[in-house]
Amino acid sequence: MRRKHFAAWAPHCPICIRDRGQSLPLLLGEITAEAQDDVEAATLVCAEASCRAEFPIIDGIPIIMANLRQHLGERAVELLLRDDLDPAVLSLLGDALGPDSWFDQIRQGVSTYAWDSYADADPAEAAGAQLPGAARRCLAALLALIDPVAVAAAGRVLDLGCAGGRTAFEVAAAAPSGLVLGIDSNLSLLRLARRAARQGEVDYDRRRIGLVYDRRRFTADLPGRDRVDFWACDATALPLAAGSADLILALNLLDCVPDPVGFLHHLAAMLRPGGALLVATPFDWATRATPALHWIGGHSQRGPGAGAAEPLLRSLLAGEHERGPAGLTVVGETDQDWHTRLHERAAVSYRTHCIAAKKTILRHALDKQM
Repeated sequence: MRRKHFAAWAPHCPICIRDRGQSLPLLLGEITAEAQDDVEAATLVCAEASCRAEFPIIDGIPIIMANLRQHLGERAVELLLRDDLDPAVLSLLGDALGPDSWFDQIRQGVSTYAWDSYADADPAEAAGAQLPGAARRCLAALLALIDPVAVAAAGRVLDLGCAGGRTAFEVAAAAPSGLVLGIDSNLSLLRLARRAARQGEVDYDRRRIGLVYDRRRFTADLPGRDRVDFWACDATALPLAAGSADLILALNLLDCVPDPVGFLHHLAAMLRPGGALLVATPFDWATRATPALHWIGGHSQRGPGAGAAEPLLRSLLAGEHERGPAGLTVVGETDQDWHTRLHERAAVSYRTHCIAAKKTILRHALDKQM
């Protein structure tokens, strides 16, 4: 965890936010490993004496979640996996544990996101029908919808659901003085992203087919590495103060949360007045993530919108729907193709809807600035 990001974003105790409705700061506790401005191993402690909840920083990644016990119970194995095993040993483990095992699921996920994020920088990657960089192209389409001057001036940027981290570096290039904070709950992907940020190196097992993987390790010249950090947090309950961000990205995340409309309210609250929200979603709903009644479109075909998702999302973000967050104005929309590589012979294609909104600067806020 970079100290400058800790100071700028000033995380709050998520338990006190959830249980008390209070925003109380987290303090750095015992630090057991640190290099320059980077805290590699430590604890964060709630400043409230009656709480004193602790949150670990492991391999430089702070894990700040109200449901910390549950999350670590589900994903701690990702932090405990060794990164120094020989590819032949990993291949043997993959064969022994078999398809659909936790081990193979982790490897598949990392392969998919690492390839899309960084394969363009891999000298061993041959040109083919599958083209990496879907997330970067989607981000470029979103950034084209808003004022580039405002993007360049953004001081604090959130990349929610940052996955392998490439979009965090790309937006850092677009905001040359901004501190970019990538947020995800997938610890394996955060380790990949952090390595890219700290060492300029990408190291992952690229899935060829089935249980067959090839080790890929290469350097990557990524813009703004010193201004990017990655934290493990719940994107739907960020441990941050309201109005913290000048720019928020949420690429292919809206259809992965339990309450999408509530999530939009949360994002609006995180934006400062005048800030921009960039959302991309293929509306690829799944009931394991989002109950059908919470979907934005995709049901109620006999209703006024005939089940269409795009106009409903637009009305929510434009302040035209009674359930939408107040104070946002839609400034642009477009669609963007997105391809997700599974292995050498399979990919999933999406048509992602991109929408940009701006938070209104209220009259009294303008008066204070004058």
